[in-house]
Amino acid sequence: MNRRRFLRTAVSLLSAAAVSKRPASANVAELIVRRIPSSGEEIPVIGLGTSGPFEVGDSRSERAPLAEVLDGFFAAGARLIDTSPMYSSAERVLGELLTAAMRQRAFLATKVWTRGERSGIEQMTHSAQLLRRERLDLIQVHNLLDLDTQLKTLHSWKEAGRVRYVGVTHYTVSAYAELARALERNRLDFVQLNYSPLTRAAEQRLLPLAAERGTGVLVNRPFEDGALFAAVRHKPLPAWAADVDAASWGQLALKFIASHPAVTCIIPATGKLAHLEDNLGGGRGRLPDARQREAIAQAFG
Repeated sequence: MNRRRFLRTAVSLLSAAAVSKRPASANVAELIVRRIPSSGEEIPVIGLGTSGPFEVGDSRSERAPLAEVLDGFFAAGARLIDTSPMYSSAERVLGELLTAAMRQRAFLATKVWTRGERSGIEQMTHSAQLLRRERLDLIQVHNLLDLDTQLKTLHSWKEAGRVRYVGVTHYTVSAYAELARALERNRLDFVQLNYSPLTRAAEQRLLPLAAERGTGVLVNRPFEDGALFAAVRHKPLPAWAADVDAASWGQLALKFIASHPAVTCIIPATGKLAHLEDNLGGGRGRLPDARQREAIAQAFG
């Protein structure tokens, strides 16, 4: 067998293995992808957050469900995973659960959350060690803490090839003015913010500004820490949800968020495979138009 034939056979076997491990829902359609404005690189619109579910110990009973989530995540073609030193053990747990193949495919995003140049460098270096990656894809200044100091280091790291993208984050509407100032005054690849059918304040200034500045948008808290589901607990899913290929309230919410053209990737956190598969469904098929977006917001309101 010559080398070309060997490689073709190997690729076919690997592809078959990947498909066999893919969740049933992943066969419905490919995940919608978005381009990162600063580079043109494509990433799937549904990612994975680690705050909460990945903050576990070393026991097999705690980690086995997370390993299943990661298997399903990558088998479906998803890539972006967001974590932070702020999330107790999440970075370490994620780094230990990722296989070599997963680590090669993953878009790993973490954060720096400390004051001072030296402390920031030490923390980011430690994050890379925990995640077992010499070069991380994205490091974000978490909650804008010591912004100027950390951004100076991050830009120098980007020039040196130690990180591919630089960003900032926050998770409350009260921080939007500060986030907007950060976007206006700095060269940023990403901004991470909260946005959902219940909390639409980002539409007024931040999302248009991100589009204007060519900054990618990561969306956290898409389910409002469960408040979004509480708002529709006793409501049946509207029949018109099928018009945007949504089979659950969670998918309807994710499709509302994904339909905003400035949104690059949504990062719902979960440690349950069933929830992951439902979330991934929010990144497949048709997205709502302007009229349908308003209907979704009213349904959750």
